[in-house]
Amino acid sequence: MKTFMQKKEEVKRDWYIVDATGKTLGRLATEITRILMAKHKPTYTPHVDGGDFVVVVNAEKIYTSGKKLDSKIYYRYTGYFGNLKETTLREMLQKKPGEVIKLAVKGMLPKNKLRDKRLKRLKVYAGPEHPHTAQNPKPLEF
Repeated sequence: MKTFMQKKEEVKRDWYIVDATGKTLGRLATEITRILMAKHKPTYTPHVDGGDFVVVVNAEKIYTSGKKLDSKIYYRYTGYFGNLKETTLREMLQKKPGEVIKLAVKGMLPKNKLRDKRLKRLKVYAGPEHPHTAQNPKPLEF
């Protein structure tokens, strides 16, 4: 019996749509990461990017437990001395609700060369509308 290794040319990608309304941020991010990495497929190969596309709608309606809205802080550095900017989760959800889910998924993906390719297949939208209806995304429930 030989070990199966998937080749880049053999990858078949599907489209999934996830409604983030009322979903916990971390649990949602782990499921999205699993689909982007193709761990849900029997043909999973660690060094081949065989994941699927994921469209997330209603990103502004995610749920976080406890006091995370005010205590969770996102940092970004502008590149200048003394310019480390801090933003709370509440402010991020008001300004850029899609970034919250993207950053959570980015932190859960392995830190290797495939990370950016996998993140490009994640499409996050704040409201219920999205421009990917032509791809016929399948609803994903968990």
